[in-house]
Amino acid sequence: CDRRQRQMCIRDRQITAMSNLRGSLACLPVPDKGATHTVDETIKFLEKKRDRLQAELTDLVEVEFSRQLALLTTIKGIGITLATALILTTGGFTYFQNAKQVSRYLGICPTYEQSGTSVNIKGHINRNGDAYTRGLLYIAAWPASRFNAQCKETYTRLRQNGKPGKLAMIAVANKLVRQAFAVVAHDKEYIDGFVSNR
Repeated sequence: CDRRQRQMCIRDRQITAMSNLRGSLACLPVPDKGATHTVDETIKFLEKKRDRLQAELTDLVEVEFSRQLALLTTIKGIGITLATALILTTGGFTYFQNAKQVSRYLGICPTYEQSGTSVNIKGHINRNGDAYTRGLLYIAAWPASRFNAQCKETYTRLRQNGKPGKLAMIAVANKLVRQAFAVVAHDKEYIDGFVSNR
């Protein structure tokens, strides 16, 4: 699993690099059709390899972690791809005791570095964990901020308080991790808008 996930991450980086190269070729004063065709073919090849790896990982998760996959995909904003990545990264959420540990591992927890008199340094995410899953979470935060009731409330509240959009999206990604951990830990489907009495 880890090897396939690493390969997926490498393929994504290669596709990004080739897409950037494609953009650079488009800016040339005289278009080089041969180079553009080669880059396009390379992108298609890499996308095909990536999609095949994703399908293999999804099949593996559907066999080994079918219940967790079903639970995670009840959360608005989490689809098969993100659910698969979360399950593989966390061992079906068995490697961690709480959602905060998962967020910290994925590198989306706020981190503050202070030393001596330098107390005015802005916080930032630590980016220590799995870049692929972190990227998927950030992408999933966008639809979640519109269609997932709790995520929408979090995003709206932070934006109204004057927080930057990226910070609000990271908070939504953290909310998705907490929701994901909760549905797996309690073995219950996600109910949009549910508020705990605790």
